[in-house]
Amino acid sequence: MPITKSEVTKIAQLANLELTEAETDQFTDQLAAIVKHIDQLNELDTAGVKPWQQRSAGALQASYALRDDVVEPSLGTDKSLEQAPAHDAGHFLVPRVIGG
Repeated sequence: MPITKSEVTKIAQLANLELTEAETDQFTDQLAAIVKHIDQLNELDTAGVKPWQQRSAGALQASYALRDDVVEPSLGTDKSLEQAPAHDAGHFLVPRVIGG
């Protein structure tokens, strides 16, 4: 499945990116190479391979991945809001980012 310049342009528009013609050409080539590699991977016979469910934590496994769950006291609302730039009625106030 080859990647076209029009697809790269559409993806850039969806991501609110302004690409130059050279960047569009470059990304088209790069994405085409990635898709080609994925197509090669899809040709592999993985019927006998078990799904990989969890990555080993290595040396940390004994102290992290397998540690006992311990209930500890929470930080609390007052302490949490202590250094917040803005808060009101026990909530963090943040700038509006949608429908502003």
